[in-house]
Amino acid sequence: MVGQSHVVQALSNALGTQRLHHAYLFTGTRGVGKTTVSRILAKSLNCTGPDGTGDITATPCGVCEACTDIDSGRFVDYTELDAASNRGVDEIAQLLEQAVYKPVVGRFKVFMIDEVHMLTNTAFNAMLKTLEEPPAYLKFVLATTDPQKVPATVLSRCLQFNLRPMAPETILEHLVQVLAAEDVAAEPQALRLLARAARGSMRDALSLTDQAIAFGSGALVEAGVRQMLGSVDRSYVYQLLDALARGDGKSIVEMSEVLRLNGLSAASTLEEMTSVLQRMAVLQAVPGIGAGDDASDPDVSETARLAQLLPADETQLLYSLCLHGRGELGLAPDEYAALTMVLLRLLPFKRVTGAAESRGAVEPPKKPQPEPRPAALVSPSPKTAVAPTNPITPPVARAVSEPVPAPVASPVVPVTTLAEPTQPAKAVSTPAPGAPSISVDAVIPLRVTPLGDHWAALVQALIAAELISALVRELALQSELQSQDDGVWTLRVERQSLNHAGACDKLLQAIQSLHALPDADVAPVMTRLMVEVGPVADTPARRNTAAQTERQRRAEEVIENDPFVQDMVRQWGARVVPGSIRPLASTSTSELAKPI
Repeated sequence: MVGQSHVVQALSNALGTQRLHHAYLFTGTRGVGKTTVSRILAKSLNCTGPDGTGDITATPCGVCEACTDIDSGRFVDYTELDAASNRGVDEIAQLLEQAVYKPVVGRFKVFMIDEVHMLTNTAFNAMLKTLEEPPAYLKFVLATTDPQKVPATVLSRCLQFNLRPMAPETILEHLVQVLAAEDVAAEPQALRLLARAARGSMRDALSLTDQAIAFGSGALVEAGVRQMLGSVDRSYVYQLLDALARGDGKSIVEMSEVLRLNGLSAASTLEEMTSVLQRMAVLQAVPGIGAGDDASDPDVSETARLAQLLPADETQLLYSLCLHGRGELGLAPDEYAALTMVLLRLLPFKRVTGAAESRGAVEPPKKPQPEPRPAALVSPSPKTAVAPTNPITPPVARAVSEPVPAPVASPVVPVTTLAEPTQPAKAVSTPAPGAPSISVDAVIPLRVTPLGDHWAALVQALIAAELISALVRELALQSELQSQDDGVWTLRVERQSLNHAGACDKLLQAIQSLHALPDADVAPVMTRLMVEVGPVADTPARRNTAAQTERQRRAEEVIENDPFVQDMVRQWGARVVPGSIRPLASTSTSELAKPI
């Protein structure tokens, strides 16, 4: 038994101590050894040894009459039934009629039912009694690829062993031994292709190897095996990944055209890329995990090189794109065009490196305003972050828990987006090379400011008037109003992904449209909108979250203080299920929540 050491160990121990069960169930995918292990078990139970004096053993001799007869399929006390073609109650009844007779030549009768899940419910019911209390000389061995379809009444009467799909390395090792015994020449890379193509099935691996030997006129060479399998040479995959890592869209399109001209499968290309990306992700997460890999495999060094070249987050994204892209190939009129689109989809998400220099001169970041801002101010010291005293504390501040010291944030490097009413908004600057990075993961507590009050009311009015949606709505909710100087409004967002020129321009137009409404009260009037990237402390989204948290706290307080609930807890030991309390739409404290 190859690759099933857990099953071999359990059965060997049971046979060695003669603690035998009356029914065994072997499950697993095709070609992993379910029928083989049942025949070995039958030989172990009936082996008499070379001299005819042997007993039950975990190592059958293979030369006695019982062993040779079971191998050749003529052992009278070993019966195999294929439930896929004999699935009715009549076939099972005919099999069970033999159970009343003792073994003719062996120690045990062994009934092996393959693909047992194909039996009808009536057939399962017919054998339940015999399966539960068989004679001492009778053993049942069941095999199935779909144990979920086997009734629980049958499963409970069997010892279940799950045969695992085999790793490509295990299949490769066994193929090397088989071909060495058969004296067939084979290239290592050709065997690796066959081991991967078998997909965990040793039977498939042996069948593909036989086919490859015939295809290659008695020899296994990589080119012939690759042509037979229709798989893509991984050199193409490595070139595509290298181009993706460099952000070279031209090379990606050219390589896709090469695949088209050579008639290589687009689905196979994505499958190979998924396999390589999975290995790259493992190397990036656990750098030393590949230390024991075969150094002779050229894929190992190339995969390690690409794992260092492509950032970990882009590796994860590209893996997901390739995985889902295989399902899109059949939807496109041309699978190679679909392959190109799947690969190009990564480029817009890549980090901007040198993009600012390629666009020409960059407008320098604006100097911060000299007057102190109500939002959180970051101290130049790397160890402290201070905030000025806030003289105004609206009711929403009650929803915020006790402030905790803010984590250290790096100095803010503005990333400015300008939106003019007379021209489309455009991104005009990015962080300069060598500038300190922005710590977007620093959690800054909500600090309510007068500017925040004005901005939250304005955003609420924009949403109520349905003037903003999608990305523009998210930009407004996640931004903090920093200043309103001479008609120039400065917003700050925490994420670069929100600093989108088109969204900024649409937000400017929406605010100006709100100005134009007859009953609008938006002051001061805005003529230009600027967006920068940095830590934020007072945004409409944070206010909404704080208000919802306060409403939830008050709702839980109402339930906990309810006399009926308290009586239930005291007298009956009841408890409130965590997460089951939801505040009602009403803001009245008396109607905030009701016990069920």
